[in-house]
Amino acid sequence: MRLRIWLAIGAALGSGLAASHAAAQPYPNRVIKIIVPFAAGGPADTLARIVANRLSGAFGQGVILDNRPGAGGTTGAKVVATAEPDGYTLLYGNTASLVIGPAINANVGYEPLKQFAPVGLVGVTYNVVVVNNAVPVNSIAELIALAKARPGKINFASPGHGTPPHMVGEMLKQRAGIDIVHVPYRGSAAALTDIMAGQIELAFENPSVTVPLVQEGKLKALAITGETRNPQLPDVPTVMESGVPDFVSMSFTGLIAPAGTPPEIIRKLSQELTAGLRAPETIELLEKLGVNPRPGSPEEFGAFIARETEKWTAVAKRAGIRVE
Repeated sequence: MRLRIWLAIGAALGSGLAASHAAAQPYPNRVIKIIVPFAAGGPADTLARIVANRLSGAFGQGVILDNRPGAGGTTGAKVVATAEPDGYTLLYGNTASLVIGPAINANVGYEPLKQFAPVGLVGVTYNVVVVNNAVPVNSIAELIALAKARPGKINFASPGHGTPPHMVGEMLKQRAGIDIVHVPYRGSAAALTDIMAGQIELAFENPSVTVPLVQEGKLKALAITGETRNPQLPDVPTVMESGVPDFVSMSFTGLIAPAGTPPEIIRKLSQELTAGLRAPETIELLEKLGVNPRPGSPEEFGAFIARETEKWTAVAKRAGIRVE
């Protein structure tokens, strides 16, 4: 009996010392997991892999991805919101999971501004406003004029209700005072196919899928939704240049930790993420994917998320977009 007691005490002391030793080791001392709230192979997953490779090389430690798709990116985000704040479970978040999903979903299950600790913004992407070649417009001004002449007669496609392209269309309706009709599809490919076939007129889509179609003459590009023009379409103006004030729409991705993660871990992650994003080879790789690198501090990323949340929550509220 005494022997069993001493063995139990020894085992407990041994495990305690091991735990203390692990805690005393510098971060990171084991594999880091980044949850990607979208399927493997998609744009967010591709960017997350670039980030994971940079961090793994910097830390000399394994960084793996765990794809948790579902509910517009909110399923995976919910996992990280309640994860242990130790720096070993992170989120590769984006516009959908950090801003739009919570803005339109009454039961999303987490509050991004309270339950997450921003690490750093990775990059932003601006949408391209494209129309079928037969639509008799060549600019945003002409599109607005046509929409006002034909209220409720012009349709715009999106890859689904509440997706960023849907929200961009709603923002244009509000800023320009026009009545265009949203038609949700099951993905961007089907939507763009119908636009090229002339079954629908308009879309606000990612440059990774629209730029090649515009360059091949299969679609017309009217404008870029960002602050600056797209280098791949240098002659296409921004929406603001086209006469619509206060119109900037971007999709973003960035690295997020659970709230309560120690500041020193956030700083270390941020420093290595920023260094990786400023490397010439990373910049070149991101730009080929149509992404504008935007490295910055955790505080800057947090302020950015707050601004985007305010903007898209207002758009959703005015448009009456809500998922119960």
